[in-house]
Amino acid sequence: MQKQLTIRDWILYSLLSLLVLLLVLAMYQIDRQWLKLTEMQTSMSEQAKSLRELRSVIASGAVSAASPATAEKIAPAFKRAYTATRLPDYAQGDWSVEAFGTNLKTITPLVSTDAYAANVQSYVLESLITRDPDTLEWQGLIAKSWKVSEDGLVISFQMREDVRFSDGEPLTAEDVAFTFGFIMTDAIQAPRDRAYLEKIKEVKTNGKYEVAFIFKEPYFEALSLAGGMSILPKHFYETYLKEPQKFNESKGLILGSGPYKLSDPKNWTPDKGNVELVRNERYWGDVQPPYSRILWKIIQNDSARLTTFRNGDIDSYSARPVEYQELKKDAQIISKSQNFEYMPPVVGYSYIGWNQQRGGKPTRFADKRVRQAMTYLTDVNRVIKDVFLDYAEPAVSPFSVASKQHDSTLQPYPFSLDKAKALLKEAGYEDRDGDGMLEDKAGKPFEFKLTYLESNEDTKRMVLLLKDLYVRAGVRMIPFPQEWPVMLENLDKKDFDAITLGWTSGIETDLYQTFHSAQAVSNGDNFTGYKNPALDKLIDEARRTVDESKRMPLWQQAERIVYEDQPYTFLMRRKSLLFVDKRIHNLQMTKLGLNLGSLPLETYVPAAQQKYTP
Repeated sequence: MQKQLTIRDWILYSLLSLLVLLLVLAMYQIDRQWLKLTEMQTSMSEQAKSLRELRSVIASGAVSAASPATAEKIAPAFKRAYTATRLPDYAQGDWSVEAFGTNLKTITPLVSTDAYAANVQSYVLESLITRDPDTLEWQGLIAKSWKVSEDGLVISFQMREDVRFSDGEPLTAEDVAFTFGFIMTDAIQAPRDRAYLEKIKEVKTNGKYEVAFIFKEPYFEALSLAGGMSILPKHFYETYLKEPQKFNESKGLILGSGPYKLSDPKNWTPDKGNVELVRNERYWGDVQPPYSRILWKIIQNDSARLTTFRNGDIDSYSARPVEYQELKKDAQIISKSQNFEYMPPVVGYSYIGWNQQRGGKPTRFADKRVRQAMTYLTDVNRVIKDVFLDYAEPAVSPFSVASKQHDSTLQPYPFSLDKAKALLKEAGYEDRDGDGMLEDKAGKPFEFKLTYLESNEDTKRMVLLLKDLYVRAGVRMIPFPQEWPVMLENLDKKDFDAITLGWTSGIETDLYQTFHSAQAVSNGDNFTGYKNPALDKLIDEARRTVDESKRMPLWQQAERIVYEDQPYTFLMRRKSLLFVDKRIHNLQMTKLGLNLGSLPLETYVPAAQQKYTP
């Protein structure tokens, strides 16, 4: 028999519910306090270690009274950052808060392969040298100086003796040599880095603070290769040589000597969502980093990112072309923002990659005529006009039209339905059943999936436009959106028909990583399986040609082969359309682009405008 609840029952039930709620809240608070206590214990342990080290140094008589930093004592790599500290409103503190438009798969060095993870790592890991953003010349960071042998095969670096990793351990030549050996260990999942470093025969230490890179043969970017290698602490990563799979499967295993660090260098995982770095209080640099924290929020929706920027919860917003002009008229956006519209000097390019081998068998895209036909069908000018509203320029090849590597006689493929149909017919594709769609000789229809990042609205619009263009030639393209981690996994497995992505670029682009046959391996960056022995030979020759006047013609010959073979349909190079919160000061354009996020950090927030600092 059912009974009605009395008032007394309701009171007891309410009290019991309240008790459970209080218990849950207490457990949550205890958990937070425990985490905070753990952080405090770690910090105190590190401080105690530093004090012991300082007492040891003082006891040895090796320390003298410190004198204030002056411009004359600042290493060249820190001069721009030092100049910023002399500005009247300069202040330390506050947070730098940005947004990533996609989830990250991993931020572990070497294992990660995308620009997002590389961005995070740049704040944590450092190299021997860095580029001057004004002159583009190399200057010392961890290295004080270096010398190159007459034959160009040996580069010796003299290192600073005051550099420490964020856990207090000194950074020495042994760590540099270890990093090379770690990367070159086959069991470590670092095929991309190994591909570049294979030019190096060995890395030898000569005392505690001198390291020499010995090359197998001359290499045009030898100094960049040796000096630009991110240095890993031996004491932290050495254990993973015994457990390489544990390293390969890790998600957030990162410790370095940079200005920022993970609070816990071993346990970041994608399910945490955001990526947060805290100031490295032990930072050795001549100028201390301005921000207390660096935070990246994961906001995959374009509209949500814009709203977050409007609300002041992120510091910058990269506008879509379709909204850019309206945002420039938006009173609220303009009142709170600095606006930058520019073509980055080292801007990368977007492309469609045609997978030539899948499951061990050649695909239809293994035929050069088919790839050429798809390029003729891809109306890049219309894409730039209709989707990107002319805030882009066509990409001819991997080389920028402003680069010395570029052959100026090469022009973008024009849109031509007739040329595309003729090439496809020559390759054996015709409308054999009168339905308006092409079939091969076996009667199988010409259709394929084009993989793209699902969270990118502009890419989605481009794909739908291309779908309509392709069908006019009897080619059925099936849009295939995917999440970023899934895309990366399928790239590594080479499990796709065609894919649209982009590559970052540099001052001089080495084609080895993306187009050399040696990189058409599992986890290699030649993920379309493109192979051309003539191109391989030119790439190899160009890479070992140190004389620029002789090297550039080789790159131009290589470019002509890539242009003819069309392993990619090269799409465009896009302008940056950026709004940055006015609280961020000292933004400047350099030869490397806007200095927002460039290291050593030059931007800051004046004390009166800080909102994350008590």
